[in-house]
Amino acid sequence: MVEDLKGKETWRLFRIMSEFIEGFDELADIGPAVSIFGSARLNQNNKYYKKCVEVADLLSKNGYAVITGGGGGIMEAANKGAAQNKGVSVGLNITLPKEQKPNKYQSKSLHFKYFFARKVMFVKYAIGYVCMPGGFGTLDEFFEALTLIQTHKIYPFPLILFGTEYWSPLVDFMKNSMLRYKTISPDDMNFIVMTDSAKEVLEIINRHMDSKIKYIKKAKTLPEKDTSDKAILNERKKAVLKGRNNKSVI
Repeated sequence: MVEDLKGKETWRLFRIMSEFIEGFDELADIGPAVSIFGSARLNQNNKYYKKCVEVADLLSKNGYAVITGGGGGIMEAANKGAAQNKGVSVGLNITLPKEQKPNKYQSKSLHFKYFFARKVMFVKYAIGYVCMPGGFGTLDEFFEALTLIQTHKIYPFPLILFGTEYWSPLVDFMKNSMLRYKTISPDDMNFIVMTDSAKEVLEIINRHMDSKIKYIKKAKTLPEKDTSDKAILNERKKAVLKGRNNKSVI
């Protein structure tokens, strides 16, 4: 009996490894990407569904890949917005007790059994998160990324909460309770931005992209590297063009 259990655990390790390997292979060349989260329960008539299509459309037009959980609702809206421009529209689908049906707007569709392998893909290939109104899953992704940034496990990137009406109570709780009791530091709030504007989302992502390029250039020891604003803009253009060239057409 014990030996049988050991055998099953060994095969489980291979399954876990295969999910990481497939994810790394499939996503390695998608270019700069933004992971978008939100509720599967918000349909096409919901204002946030429509706003999410707008956000993803704008990001895609500017060369960014879009990564979602691959399901319906907000996830579908994000993939739809990216697909409108024949952009890179990634769906990281997950096997659930009530089977999640992949939406039809994915140009790259991966399937996971394990949440933790899927979570790595969300964060590894993203230069920013956009959290539309969502439930426990959205909160889980948001706070995990915030924890990884806070503990210096990943490089900081913008965590954008889209929908001030929806997210304001959460941010107020963090400011009025968590900061008050000193369970977090004031600097921890610097990574969080609330907005209702798709244009502002793009501006935030572009600023981060530019600062990341400048940081990489400064880290290099070659003196001839140009770190001027003009040079940084050219580097961003190269990066997003690479993203466009790697697009998978639906």
